[in-house]
Amino acid sequence: MAEIVPADPSTSNSASTSSRRVYTTTNTRPFTRLITSGRDHVVEPFDSEKLPVTLVSEIQKFLRVANQIELEEPRVAYLCRFHAFEVAHNLDRNSSGRGVRQFKTSLLQRLEQDEEITIRKRKEKSDIRELRRVYREYKDFIIKHSGDSNLQNSEKMIKARAIASALFEVLNTVTTAAGPQVLAESEGINAKSELYVPYNILPLDQGGASQAIMQLPEIKAAVAAFRKVRGLPFVEDFSRRVVCLDLFDWLQFCFGFQEGNVANQREHLILLLANTHIRKSHKETSVSKLGDGALDELMKKFFKNYTDWCKFLGRKSNIQLPYLKEEAQQYKLLYIGLYLLIWGEAANIRFMPECLCYIFHHMAYELHSLLVGAVSMETGERIMPVYGGGSESFLNNVVFHLYKVIHEEAMKNRNGTTDHSSWRNYDDLNEFFWSEDCFQIGWPMRLEHDFFCIDPSSDSKTKKPRQSVRTDEDKKSPNEDEEMEDIPDEGHKVREGKWLGKTNFVEIRSFWQIFRSFDRMWSFLILCLQAMIIMASHDLESPLEVFDATVLEDVMSIFITSAALKLIRAILDIVFTWKARNTIDSYKIRRNVLKVLVPMIWTITLPIYYINHRGKYTCYSTQSQSWLGEWCYSSYMVAVAFYLMTNAFDMVLFLVPVVGKYIETSNSRICTMLSWWRQPRLYVGRGMQETQLSQFKYTMFWVLLMLSKVIFSYQFEIKPLISPTRQIMRIGIKNYDWHELFPKVKSNAGAIAAIWAPIILVYFMDAQIWYSVYCSIFGGVYGILHHLGEIRTLGMLRIRFHSLPDAFSAYLIPHKEKDNKEGISKWFLCLREKAFEKNSIVKFVVVWNQIISSFREEDLISNREMHLMKMPLSSELFSGQIRWPVFLLANKFSTALSIARDFSGKDADLLRKIKRDDYMYLVVTECYDSLKYVLEILVVGDFEQRIISGILDEIEGSIGCSTLLEDLNMSELPALHTKCVELLELLVEGNEEQYCNVVKALQDIFEIVTSDLMLKGCRTLDSLYAHRDGDDSELFTHIEPQLFASARSIHFPLPDSGLIVDKIKRFLLLLTTRDKAMDIPSNLEAQRRISFFATSLFMDMPRAPKVRNMLSFSVLTPHYMEDVKYSSEELHSNKEGVSILFYMQKIFPDEWENFLERVGTENLNASNDEINEEDLRNWASFRGQTLCRTVRGMMYYQKALKLQAFLDMAADDDILQGYDAIGKGNDTLSAQLDALADMKFTHVISCQMFGSHKSSGNPQAQDILDLMIRYPSLRVAYVEEKEKIVSEKEKIVSDRPPTVYSSVLVKAVNGFDQEIYRIKLPGPPNIGEGKPENQNHSIIFTRGEALQAIDMNQDNYMEEAFKMRNILQEFLRERGQRPPTILGMREHIFTGSVSSLAWFMSYQETSFVTIGQRLLANPLRVRFHYGHPDLFERIFHLTRGGVSKASKTVNLSEDVFAGFNTTLRRGNITYHEYMQVGKGRDVGLNQISKFEAKVANGNSEQTLSRDIYRLGRRFDFFRMLSCYFTTIGFYFNSLISVIGIYVFLYGQLYLVLSGLQRALLLEARIQNIKSLETALASQSFIQLGLLTGLPMVIEIGLERGFLNALKDFVLMQLQLAAVFFTFSFGTKSHYYGRTILHGGAKYRPTGRKVVVFHASFTENYRLYSRSHFVKGFELLLLLIVYDLFRRSFQSNMAYVLITYAIWFMSMTWLFAPFLFNPSGFNWGKIVDDWKGWNKWIVQQGGIGIHQDKSWQSWWYDEQDHLRHSGLGSRLIEILLSLRFFIYQYGLVYHLDISRQNKNFIVYVLSWVVIVMIFLLIKVVNLGRKYFSANYHLVFRLFKALIFLGVLATIITLSIICDLSFKDLVVCCLAFLPTGWGLILVAQAVRPKIEGTALWHFTRVFVQAYDYGMGIVLFAPIACLAWLPIISAFQTRFLFNEAFSRRLHIQPILAAKKKKHR
Repeated sequence: MAEIVPADPSTSNSASTSSRRVYTTTNTRPFTRLITSGRDHVVEPFDSEKLPVTLVSEIQKFLRVANQIELEEPRVAYLCRFHAFEVAHNLDRNSSGRGVRQFKTSLLQRLEQDEEITIRKRKEKSDIRELRRVYREYKDFIIKHSGDSNLQNSEKMIKARAIASALFEVLNTVTTAAGPQVLAESEGINAKSELYVPYNILPLDQGGASQAIMQLPEIKAAVAAFRKVRGLPFVEDFSRRVVCLDLFDWLQFCFGFQEGNVANQREHLILLLANTHIRKSHKETSVSKLGDGALDELMKKFFKNYTDWCKFLGRKSNIQLPYLKEEAQQYKLLYIGLYLLIWGEAANIRFMPECLCYIFHHMAYELHSLLVGAVSMETGERIMPVYGGGSESFLNNVVFHLYKVIHEEAMKNRNGTTDHSSWRNYDDLNEFFWSEDCFQIGWPMRLEHDFFCIDPSSDSKTKKPRQSVRTDEDKKSPNEDEEMEDIPDEGHKVREGKWLGKTNFVEIRSFWQIFRSFDRMWSFLILCLQAMIIMASHDLESPLEVFDATVLEDVMSIFITSAALKLIRAILDIVFTWKARNTIDSYKIRRNVLKVLVPMIWTITLPIYYINHRGKYTCYSTQSQSWLGEWCYSSYMVAVAFYLMTNAFDMVLFLVPVVGKYIETSNSRICTMLSWWRQPRLYVGRGMQETQLSQFKYTMFWVLLMLSKVIFSYQFEIKPLISPTRQIMRIGIKNYDWHELFPKVKSNAGAIAAIWAPIILVYFMDAQIWYSVYCSIFGGVYGILHHLGEIRTLGMLRIRFHSLPDAFSAYLIPHKEKDNKEGISKWFLCLREKAFEKNSIVKFVVVWNQIISSFREEDLISNREMHLMKMPLSSELFSGQIRWPVFLLANKFSTALSIARDFSGKDADLLRKIKRDDYMYLVVTECYDSLKYVLEILVVGDFEQRIISGILDEIEGSIGCSTLLEDLNMSELPALHTKCVELLELLVEGNEEQYCNVVKALQDIFEIVTSDLMLKGCRTLDSLYAHRDGDDSELFTHIEPQLFASARSIHFPLPDSGLIVDKIKRFLLLLTTRDKAMDIPSNLEAQRRISFFATSLFMDMPRAPKVRNMLSFSVLTPHYMEDVKYSSEELHSNKEGVSILFYMQKIFPDEWENFLERVGTENLNASNDEINEEDLRNWASFRGQTLCRTVRGMMYYQKALKLQAFLDMAADDDILQGYDAIGKGNDTLSAQLDALADMKFTHVISCQMFGSHKSSGNPQAQDILDLMIRYPSLRVAYVEEKEKIVSEKEKIVSDRPPTVYSSVLVKAVNGFDQEIYRIKLPGPPNIGEGKPENQNHSIIFTRGEALQAIDMNQDNYMEEAFKMRNILQEFLRERGQRPPTILGMREHIFTGSVSSLAWFMSYQETSFVTIGQRLLANPLRVRFHYGHPDLFERIFHLTRGGVSKASKTVNLSEDVFAGFNTTLRRGNITYHEYMQVGKGRDVGLNQISKFEAKVANGNSEQTLSRDIYRLGRRFDFFRMLSCYFTTIGFYFNSLISVIGIYVFLYGQLYLVLSGLQRALLLEARIQNIKSLETALASQSFIQLGLLTGLPMVIEIGLERGFLNALKDFVLMQLQLAAVFFTFSFGTKSHYYGRTILHGGAKYRPTGRKVVVFHASFTENYRLYSRSHFVKGFELLLLLIVYDLFRRSFQSNMAYVLITYAIWFMSMTWLFAPFLFNPSGFNWGKIVDDWKGWNKWIVQQGGIGIHQDKSWQSWWYDEQDHLRHSGLGSRLIEILLSLRFFIYQYGLVYHLDISRQNKNFIVYVLSWVVIVMIFLLIKVVNLGRKYFSANYHLVFRLFKALIFLGVLATIITLSIICDLSFKDLVVCCLAFLPTGWGLILVAQAVRPKIEGTALWHFTRVFVQAYDYGMGIVLFAPIACLAWLPIISAFQTRFLFNEAFSRRLHIQPILAAKKKKHR
């Protein structure tokens, strides 16, 4: 190339440039390619976006700049590209990175192509001068416009700064390579380098000092405080490295933090300080100087956890402050900065807050030593940081080694397939730092410590120890002698590290965990059950009889059970924590031993006393009047009294929670001893007690609930069974219908167990039903008291609308602080308040109009509706005269017109009649004023003006004299009204060609008024014409034009003023709007939103502060692979039969019409080609569950803040001009508003895959970039994976991973994404659950004091964003003892209108997020974090582990663990219903089932977790009940309910098949015992579960009215809601139980698609076969067998009453997926499903074949949980499988062929038959294998012979042995369950038989069963598909909600059908 030649690196003079190319000027070098001369060069940009990942961060900016300046400066663009090429070449000389070689080749080709052409276009003699010229042009532009706030110039400034920044680097390289002479010419350029630094919010470089946000005094104060580095050591040395040294730079140089981390945390802390300072500044002397109040508040928040940790471990805090105020402030900033820098670079260690405390503890000591110049006692040298050094020293030496432990432990999880006890999760590793043993790790850290040992199988061996982690200088730890043991010398032999194992807790997969966590509740229930049975057995007639000595002593026997239960709990504690024994200290071990010994002693002592002293009483007589009478007691009672004394201390602590809190949180020796016995001493879970009032409230709730439950259970469950039980025990039964295995068991124990077992199960779960009832009552009352649902309809809104401005000003307008001065000050205050009220009305109008405008932007309302709903903004508002929106005044004017026209009487009566309706009077006066206003601006002729003025004076005179009815003919008002409307329409149209029509309309109005309306004539007109008639005779010399007809009479068209046009439009609407406006807005969503907003203004919320004084906050949205925006292809794709766009148009028809109106397309049937494609994509995406919908909603916060800041700052005149006008016309004000909004709000999207999408060209990356361009304040954080380019030698030596991971934050600049911060990570961040890891890596880029966690299927609304200031104030309101740390909010499910299923789901979800959480927060005080959109107190959570937990599998439901963690760490969680956000839910049955399965899996993992265990153990008894029934208790009780049904049916099967039931019933009838027959049919309590839906009905009633609630409830039942909820019930119970038993919990993506499509039969079978179908068939068989054998002795009615609910459940579990499947009964779909099913069932599986393609692959996946299950779980599975053999055992004795033989040989022969059947199947299978291919005819003959043989055998047996057809049916019923039982056993023992012929036979056998079940399910569906009415009925109940909204579902289904054909 002619101009630039790469030089040999060896010739370079400087070491720093030894690897760079040298720019030299030569004109003799030939071109490397031929370029045709004279041809025009077409400038094409080089692709700057699709670059190799290893190079993108280094070269992208140069390529982008080249594209931007290529047209103006082609040679400089060429130089930028060449510079990019040389940087790329130096980074990767061997082109080893992915895609590097191809990139370098293409860029080199482009450089060769552009070389000659760009030289010719060069304007200077050399490239250096050309570069310098262009650079100086941009630099001069920047200097010139640095203080300019013009928006256009600011955009140019951003672009210029980015270009100049890149040009500076290129120029610097060129001048360095060109030699000293050129370098001298360019002197001074280096000084400007700091002007061009990319920034996030604060431009802290010199060039950004003039920006609006940097002019805020609070920002200036914070920045000034950071730049005070005087007095710090090494300042002179460090100042040489940076231009403007500050405290963060100093910390970076001392401790080796990354530059990106330092820049990020610098801005973070400055914003925190500024926001805190401005809030505190009213108490300080000056805003411009940072006060101590802000710093002290931040110090308290940041280091509360650290100081608590130090106290807990008995260590002195290393935060030491000097006495001088100036120095103290500097020290505080350094300590906070140090913590933030540690936290910002800690990566996954952020989930371990106490590990961060440990790191900070040592580094704070080093920091203090540096500041005071401390000297080491051993070396005599100055103490320096151990890990100081390069920019990545802290990452490499501290974070990496801790991360490595986390990563390797997490890898042992193997995606949830290994047992939790075999690896350490985040909690285990963090809790190691709750012990003083953590200080043995030392500082520098000793890598040979057991903490770093990963392999649990390592034995104690000797080895050479690993050295502690030190820097290259190998510095001595300053506090090594203080906080660690001596490190052994290198030559010593030490024991190899031993794996520490679990810490404090082990997650054992067992149902015993439920008892262990909530043992007090289970003990209470068991003891109550025992007491009730004892009381019922004594036949008490009065409750007082329980105090009889005999009864009381028997009741007190429950304490023997209590002691035994405590012993069981103590043994479980030891067994379950055995694998954590290495980390348990000796105190806890002694406590565990005593916890076993003490209850063991009581378990032995109490029974002995009870047996030996029962009935031996000592009696004392009391007063004769006493109800006790004679009081007797025994020695056993005394022993019980002593036993109960151990609980007296706990009772005192419960009654006085303050004492309990003090004891738990105090570190004094006495308190530690007192709390030692009660609970093991842990860092968390201490001091969680609530206030006395809160405790009283939830105690009363549970006392009432438990009283109701116990009384009900006693009266209706326990007591009715006592008498029948006695009778059953008395009846002796010797003849059984089968071979009785236990004939010597007396008292019919089997029958008693069959009757009692289901009742006991119901007893243990029915508290959940009682909770639902009480939740409904308390939640409903609470909602009413808090004004919920006060404005439910548009009618209510119109009635209450007049009070909205007052409510708005009370809460949403900042109030000035009132003083307490008397006299004249108080008088001035009153005047100021009145002025404030008038001002607030104006602000209400501005905000209201903005809300309505947002409705229009979202296409919820049309243009006409927008005009009807907006309120005019005028100066009249300051006088208190409000112009209400037209939709309130609809029909008022026409009504007033009718009244006036037909009225006869006096003026006063007419006025009184009109004034009865305030709105009517207002609209009449406004119309009159508007008419005057229109005539005033329209009529400009002097003569005409005098006439109009005179007429108006006459009319007003008549009004004043009350002679209006006498002077005017009111019947002419309608004609006048018509002409006025005609005139106004012409004025609105504004067409000059209509001038004559305007004149004519005016003349008509004039004629009507003067001739028809005014009965006595127009005096003004008469006098004017009389005056003109009296003029001289010259009058008739010319013809006068008609009135209003002269050229200067009227001004038309009117002036182009928006205010005038709006007034005329409003006037026209007032005159023309009729009854239809009563339903404005017509859109249901708009109605709901406006009603809720109005209702919320009357709720209890804090007053809003000014924007500048509000708390700052961030929104964090994690995103993985979900839709960002629907692509054009997706919108129009018809793969599933219906395109998304077509679906949206039919589901949202009114919004589609509004959209077409907004984009200017009047034709409703316009083709999509006529509409902008991007507008179409946005419209459809804003109605799906997409990221762009979420971003639009969240960015309403910024829009609202800017408007509120404008209202805070603007004067009255500015407000009247309008917010939009001010913002566009006043760039300075607009910049200030942007600055305030940016300081208070940040939205960060954690797009985990954004980097890979960019590099791969995925269109989602461009969609995200478009979002950033559309919303400039939006930030995107992502994880970049970059291949590390290393030499072969480095690959061998280094133990670092070959891939470098970085957290990167970007924003949009000049239409591209610009990198702001890059923070290198120690490794891949996703080592736990994906979503919390995604949140964790990006949380460092959030800002503010609050953090809102928002999922990407959520939405927000403009009107709700206005209330953000209010809800943030809740953090400053102390409720009880603690301020809130999590604020809960309402959610509105916006997907409820698509289908019936979506409707059911939305109501279920709505009831939980409203009435459910309302009760959880108050009074129960156990609300946790249930996902989004909760607001977190950000600093509290970033110092305590973050906003979620991420341990693999156990934290599957990651969100709720944030609530657990907050509660355990003494946080306070509240719930507020005055603010809501939108949320999408799944809308199809399969999606919903996957979601339910995921939640059930998550709850089962919660059951095993340490968090639930600690909450259950450390809450008081009643709060523990709240915790249980609102978390895992709901799922466990669901499981108990299903188990209860099985227990009941198997009990009945036992009674029927054994003959016990018949014998007992016959005996009862003989003895006329009714109670026995009732007891045998008393299982109806199982159906009580319907009451769990009561809260949903109550909440609907609260918010929509109880009549609507009743209608909806009935409609839901007609739409088979009971079927849906019963089916979901089965999903919950199945996945909860299976996961606890075997594991297998995993995230199940649902897709979140809006469109509901048909699911194939195969897909439904795969999803529901084992969870529902198998269980449904089992219930069906049980019911059939029970029905067959009970007919001889039980009536059909009794059978129906007992089993109708179970029949319903079994049918629901079998057929619900097909009922709720769209087009499920369409014959075409049925045929396709049948073909697909047959193909799937026979398809062979294997590696790479997905389960939806092959039955075999699905079957292996379906039993995957069993492969990793433990031995105990497998044994339980085998035991449960044995239930299927009961069928066979009982039924074979009822065969006719058995001839009533009860010998055991009958059962043995039945197994012979089963073996023969198996052999036949095996023989057929072998025949198919060997003969079917080559000997097909032989195989057919073989099968025919087998068939004939079987048939002959059956015939022979029927002749010889009386085998009947009934026997064949009964054999099928007997042998089918046996076969399934054998299959389950084989699956459980798979490891033992896999690979054998038995396993292959099992697979064939299972395949046959699945095929058979599929046919049984498919047959009725296919039969029903023949009936057209069935398909129509299904469509009706599936989409009834859509039908009621007049939506078009049928066209959608028709389109699907058409596509199918």
